[in-house]
Amino acid sequence: MKTLVEKIWNKHVVKQIDDKECVLYIDRHFIHEVTSPQAFNVLKEKGVPVFRIDQTTATVDHNIPTLLQELPIEQTESRIQVDELRKNCIEFGIPLFDIGNEKQGIVHVIGPELGLTVPGSTIVCGDSHTSTHGAFGAIAFGIGTSEVATVLATQCVIQSQPKTMKIEVKGKLSTHVTSKDVILYIIAQLGTAGATEYFVEFSGDTFENMSMEERMTVCNMSIEMGARGGLIAPDQVTFDYLANTNYWNENKEKYEVELVNWKALKTDEGAKFDKMVSYNASDISQIVTYGTNPGTGISIDSIIPSVDGGLEYMEFEKGQTLAGTEVDYVFLGSCTNGRIEDLRLFSELVKGHQKADNITAWIVPGSKQVELQCVEEGIDLVLKQAGFELRQPGCSACLAMNPDKVPAGKLCVSTSNRNFEGRQGVGARTILASPVTAAIVAVTGKIISFKEFEKLGYGKN
Repeated sequence: MKTLVEKIWNKHVVKQIDDKECVLYIDRHFIHEVTSPQAFNVLKEKGVPVFRIDQTTATVDHNIPTLLQELPIEQTESRIQVDELRKNCIEFGIPLFDIGNEKQGIVHVIGPELGLTVPGSTIVCGDSHTSTHGAFGAIAFGIGTSEVATVLATQCVIQSQPKTMKIEVKGKLSTHVTSKDVILYIIAQLGTAGATEYFVEFSGDTFENMSMEERMTVCNMSIEMGARGGLIAPDQVTFDYLANTNYWNENKEKYEVELVNWKALKTDEGAKFDKMVSYNASDISQIVTYGTNPGTGISIDSIIPSVDGGLEYMEFEKGQTLAGTEVDYVFLGSCTNGRIEDLRLFSELVKGHQKADNITAWIVPGSKQVELQCVEEGIDLVLKQAGFELRQPGCSACLAMNPDKVPAGKLCVSTSNRNFEGRQGVGARTILASPVTAAIVAVTGKIISFKEFEKLGYGKN
């Protein structure tokens, strides 16, 4: 009897090195402009080609601006990194989804959109949030630059067998409590090191009732509790999502063949995990972070606990509540919450209202496809009428590697995945939250719950 992680892992072992380490075959390698230049240099020095071009997918995301993308990138370092990726992709024959390409976007958003992320596969990228792809029942994890070079050259990577952990959540979530709140709650309960060395399988009807986009949000942040990655067993929700991607829609016969294999991907009844924890969905409310790590999540109306967690940097005090706190910036986007469902949810809540005067808002689609969907569905017009602007796709204010930086001292409610000191800009202060909470803050200018939002007369269009 095996867990799903063990099944997928064992199937991809090329060679067992010793009791712990093995050579693991990789089905899909995603690359972007930040961690690939040095890796390509290694291949050039050794005169080695890319081994599996057809299993390598390149895009630009981290360093690009989200306005006026048709113009040259102004920041020198960012421009160099993007140019290097372009040159390397041409030299090694790798297709690149460049700025303006209809398939361009954040690497962890476009993989699923394009049908490249599939159940039972192994996926890597030189990016820590590669765990996102685990939502499809895949083993997906981030790798370092030297490992990027190894995968480019061999389509394999040396890894140690992970421990297995089961996180179960049962029950129905309250209205306007989202998957982002669920994962922030779990991280707060376990701590940022609570899943260290484990590969996590999320189970229970709470996850089963989530859409694929919601599941991706959960798996995206699994590493924020120290996990090597997280995954959810594929089911009909997964299969329907894939069937609707252009690739699998155009390859229906192949889809039907693969579907048989995908349906067999589940943990055996009675399989043993190294660790198991369980939570009730009814205990989870809208979560916001008060400190400088993702484990500092509390309910909006709760008081900040005695644990510090970066209070001095955040300019908060123990015993206070974040309810009513005025905010300067709102960021909707990133590989955590930059998908079409996230933008739909945000636009539904701000529709018929106006952006608060004290708020600077960055609404950033996670891909060109999401951007085009926003236009097709009229989301861009809803946002415009409410005083917002739909920007162009990219990682944006998730991290300070492009022009979208939060100024020092300013407070930002962000739907991204990390709130480390300086993550969104030198001296910037970050509160992690869901798209629902972000929309409420964007309209009211302060942190309040959905319940209070309705009491003020909002949320009724």
